[in-house]
Formats: sequence, structure tokens, C-alpha cells
Amino acid sequence: MQNFYLPEKAKVIKIETLSPDVKLFRLQKAKSKFIKNRDGLVFNPGQFVLAGVWGYGEAPFGPASSPENASYIEIIVRKTGGNVTNALHNLGKKAEITLRGPYGNGFPLEFFEKKDLVLVTGGCGIPPIASLIEYIIKRRKNFGRVYLIYGAKTPQDLLLKERIKAWEKQIKVLLTIDKPASDWTGRVGFVSEFVKDIEIDANNACAAMCGPGPMMNALEKILRPLGISDRRIFANTERKMQCGIGKCQHCTTGEKYTCTDGPVFYFDEIDRNWD
Repeated sequence: MQNFYLPEKAKVIKIETLSPDVKLFRLQKAKSKFIKNRDGLVFNPGQFVLAGVWGYGEAPFGPASSPENASYIEIIVRKTGGNVTNALHNLGKKAEITLRGPYGNGFPLEFFEKKDLVLVTGGCGIPPIASLIEYIIKRRKNFGRVYLIYGAKTPQDLLLKERIKAWEKQIKVLLTIDKPASDWTGRVGFVSEFVKDIEIDANNACAAMCGPGPMMNALEKILRPLGISDRRIFANTERKMQCGIGKCQHCTTGEKYTCTDGPVFYFDEIDRNWD
């Protein structure tokens, strides 16, 4: 019987620099393809994997690739100064790492069908939302109006720019940066200023979000004014995790464990317990 918690070997087959301190890693299993679940997905958008480097430890990452691709998964890593992220950023193509998962609970995909969706993220919080968008676009007719609201400090901190150009053909994308910049002609300001640009049926709409705690808290200024109820707002809080199996106490949010009870929660389950 396969041990679900035993790390497997994975090979880095692509490295892409997304910003000065963020890289994308495309990972392929050393001996086999990724196994699909009963829904035909390698992972549910919103779930996480644990990627590690021998001798440095491991850390949780939400895959950013399509959940239907069994050939590889992609993770996005910000260099934060910790042992694991530093070690990953020092890797070259064809390097070998450890990988286990997916773990946790993802977004409620079936519940999202036939509904308008507002997807909100900031900075390096985009991977779970990116995989959700890939899922939605593959089944675009199954969903109503879809908005992506994505904010970052600077234009350089907006990740996956080429993918975003492709997404804009299928969904409405609203990008913003915190302060004016000489190389930016788009929106400037906080994501909470976008309410006027969103047209949804509040009685048949849901929201999914992932991003820094302060931004998540500020979303009350978007989602509640739009009329989306707390039980239709789903928040991914993966960045709080460490061990991934509910033992280290690092990821507790109120009475919940992010890794085992989440990382996707109803908004009202974790409201004001971001950090």
C-alpha cells in the first residue's frame, strides 16, 4: 500500500524567473506521471503540495498549473530568506527535489458551476487562483461571468503576465498596483476600489481569494458591497502552513488547522484570523 506521506523524487524540468525574487518551477515525477483523482484531476485547485530540497527541508506550495495536466505541476516560489526558498532558488534545471501531496481541501468546483465568480488575489498569492482559472477556462460554458482582480506593489510583482494575456480572452481581468510607476499605464490603487467595475448577479455568485492577510481583510469592502454572502466566499490561507499534517501548530487559525481543515475555508470560518 502506498504511503501517502512518503516524499517522492521529482525533477526540475523548467525554471522561469517571474520577478526579481520569484521563480516558477516545473516539476516532473522521476518515475511516473501524476495520478489523477476520481474527478480526473491531479489536484483540486486550492490544494497544496510539499516541495523540498535534500538537507534543507520542505515547504508548502499551491500548484499554479492546470489540474488536469498529469505530466508535470508548476509551483511559484518567492525567495523569502528561509532555508527552503533559498535552496530552491539556487537549483538549476534537471535538479532533483522531493515532492509529496496533494493535501488539504480545494475550492468547491461543482458548487461554482453556473455561477458568476469573483476571483481575488495579490502578489505571490496567485498560484491557487491560476490553477482555478485554468480549470474554469477548460469548461468556460459551465460558468457565468468571471472576474479576476489581481493587485501587486509594482508592475514587476504582477506574475504570470503571459498567461494573463490568454485569460483575458475568456474572463474579465482587473489589474492594479499600489502606487504610480513610470512603466505602468493601468489601474493604481487598492483592489477594494474595483466594486464599480464588477457586474454580477449577487444571488448567484461566489468568490475565491488568496493573498496577504491585510488584503484579505480589506476584501470586506469589495465582496460584501457586491452582496456576496460569507458562505459563498472561499479563502485560501496556504501561506500560514509549515509541516502540512497538523502537528507543528504553525498554521492554526482560530480553532482550525490550515493544513488539515483547509487551506480553503468559508470566509466566516476564519474572518479576522489571517495572521
